[in-house]
Amino acid sequence: MDPNLWAYTPASGRATEASLVGFRVEASDGSIGKVDKHSDEVGSAHIVVDTGPWIFGKHVLLPAGVVSSVDLAAETVHVSRSKDEIKNAPEFDKDAHADDPAYRDRLGGYYGGFMG
Repeated sequence: MDPNLWAYTPASGRATEASLVGFRVEASDGSIGKVDKHSDEVGSAHIVVDTGPWIFGKHVLLPAGVVSSVDLAAETVHVSRSKDEIKNAPEFDKDAHADDPAYRDRLGGYYGGFMG
C-alpha cells in the first residue's frame, strides 16, 4: 500500500487551517456529494463524503491522496477517481475507519490500485 495515499499532495492546494466540511466534492466525471468530515492526521488524512441521493445517502471515505485539488473560493474538492470507482469502494464503516488498520489497509489497497 502506498503511504502517500493517506496524505494530501502538495499540488492539491490543501491549506490545513481551512475546514473542508460542507465543500462540494467532484469526481473526475461529476459531483458525488459534500464533505461531511475530514482529517489531517499524519499518515491517515482523509475526507468522508456524504453522497446524498447519488448512492442513497451512503457515506464514503476517500484517502487524502486522491484529492487532486481544493478550490477554497468555490468551496469544491476535486478528486482523481471516477464516480464508479468511488461507488464500488469498500463500504464506509464509521466505527472502524479510525481504529481498524485492516479497514484502512483494505481501502488503501482499493484506491491504490487505480492510477491517479
